[in-house]
Amino acid sequence: MANQSQLGFQDASSPIMEELVEFHDHALMVALAICSLVLYLLTLMLAEKLSSNTVDAQEVELIWTILPAIVLILLALPSLQILYMMDEIDEPDLTLKAIGHQWYWAYEYTDFKDLTFDSYMIPTTELPSGHFRLLEVDHRIVIPMESPIRIIITANDVLHSWAVPSLGVKTDAIPGRLNQTSFITTRPGVFYGQCSEICGANHSYMPIVVESTPLTHFEHWST
Repeated sequence: MANQSQLGFQDASSPIMEELVEFHDHALMVALAICSLVLYLLTLMLAEKLSSNTVDAQEVELIWTILPAIVLILLALPSLQILYMMDEIDEPDLTLKAIGHQWYWAYEYTDFKDLTFDSYMIPTTELPSGHFRLLEVDHRIVIPMESPIRIIITANDVLHSWAVPSLGVKTDAIPGRLNQTSFITTRPGVFYGQCSEICGANHSYMPIVVESTPLTHFEHWST
């Protein structure tokens, strides 16, 4: 989860999030190269080493046309690959349904007969010592580690958004519409998220907690 004064991303806990972090670093390197080139040209202009003849040259105009196209290709190709990976859902081992309400989440394990529950934020006055304020819930989602998970997301009243940053997941919950996403957790742990669509007065009181466990522990929990 995020720490105080943290500047970077949360630790990636899914292949998708790992790809997103790598793409972020890739985009920063491209931006650094562009800024370095601009600063170099500004330095030449201040040193009066660039004349009007140089600036108006046909070769320079050609370079100014080709370079932006190369930059766009360098950014577009990896981003399109990640978008394809995020939309690809191939034979999930477990399917969940998340329903957004004002202001809590309801969950249904569609592969099990009677495994449904509502997930409310634990009020600060009832929060056990050592737990996280505004992030803990009374019922966590429990999933098996290293298994493809599909989540079908909708809403009962207004727009919501189901988001867990460390898993690289953010999907809108829209009344009357089913959206879906998938992910795989690469390690055991507890991952925190929140509703990421302003949905009313208590929007900030809709935390999401995903607990990734070994398969044997999940089987014991689900029974």
